[in-house]
Amino acid sequence: MWVLEWLKGIGRIFTQPLFYYGIFLALFVGWLRVKKERRHFHVRVYHSFHESKFLFISGLLPGLVLSIFMVGIGFVFPLDTLTLLSAATILLGLTLQLRLLSPAYTVGLTFFCASFLVKYEGTKSFFEKYFAGLAKTDLSALAILLGMLLFVEAWLILRNGSVATSPQLMKSKRGLFIGVHWAERLWFVPVLLPIPGEAITSLFSWWPVFSFNEQTYSFLLVPFLIGFSQRVQGMHPSDSVRLTGQRVRLLALAVSILAMAGYWYAPLAIIAVAVAFIGREWIAFYQRFQDDSQSPFFSQQKHGLVILGIIPHSPAEKMALQVGEIIVKANGIAVKTEAEFYEALQRNRAFCKLEVLDRNGEIRFVQGALYEDQHHELGLLFVQDEKKWESEAV
Repeated sequence: MWVLEWLKGIGRIFTQPLFYYGIFLALFVGWLRVKKERRHFHVRVYHSFHESKFLFISGLLPGLVLSIFMVGIGFVFPLDTLTLLSAATILLGLTLQLRLLSPAYTVGLTFFCASFLVKYEGTKSFFEKYFAGLAKTDLSALAILLGMLLFVEAWLILRNGSVATSPQLMKSKRGLFIGVHWAERLWFVPVLLPIPGEAITSLFSWWPVFSFNEQTYSFLLVPFLIGFSQRVQGMHPSDSVRLTGQRVRLLALAVSILAMAGYWYAPLAIIAVAVAFIGREWIAFYQRFQDDSQSPFFSQQKHGLVILGIIPHSPAEKMALQVGEIIVKANGIAVKTEAEFYEALQRNRAFCKLEVLDRNGEIRFVQGALYEDQHHELGLLFVQDEKKWESEAV
């Protein structure tokens, strides 16, 4: 019986607007990114579906683990609470700042709405009439869910938050062009949650319910939409994103401890959500402050050309070149500018040999055959000088 109800609950994910909203948002963000890449480099680095490929697969494992945890401890969430959470997610998503889709903001906003709005006399009658389930929300359970989702966010950031970040150009405070990387991700984390049966059947008579401890419940697979966005200019993208993931993991631990203590002492649940909201905002602010205070990682170098980006499936990718490495020589000729690099490549149109300084400060050699049908730029993106930028922009 339980297996059947689980399967039906999983199938109901396709009836939820948030599921389709997440797909649309990922496609729209990808379209905007492609426009920026073409404006900066006159070429698309990643296709428009780049963000969508992380949308479904990455969150399956943490969603399964969290489902087992939430069902195992027996927390039940009213449908009205989950509806409010979906509304908060959609509202924050309209800003197109994916970092605001952290559980600290989406679940945090839902928590404070559920705990305060229904108690405000001006709106109490409205919520009692249309969202009666909000008054039955277990706030301590919602705070614990927030802590667990923060762990999921940290895991996702550490796992693929820095994979294939988007290179872009910007002007520094000194007016020089530097390279930056944008890490933007959207993840669906499907979590199976028990829902009070009465709340379901009052809206949908066909909804499957089962009896347990003389109460009726149903399962609902909730597609939690988690977002992440971070600009990186002072460090290598993988280092900066990993540092953020570690900080979010520490925040998740603190919030979870407070939330679990709030199960016995209610005020601690409120403190846990406040800590999540303020802590996540502090992490974003401190990362930006720390990043801006450092020298640009992707800038014109005196001893070579730093690789800002690599176009997928290009000769550069096949030669195993990496973002952040510095090309010191091309075909035995020292290069300091983009023009010198391509001029050196023309010395031998059938073969290229590059002397590269890797991130560990060690020299390595890469080489590869060149073919006439391949683009002469090999799929490498560098920080352009101002004159070239202005000429191409015209």
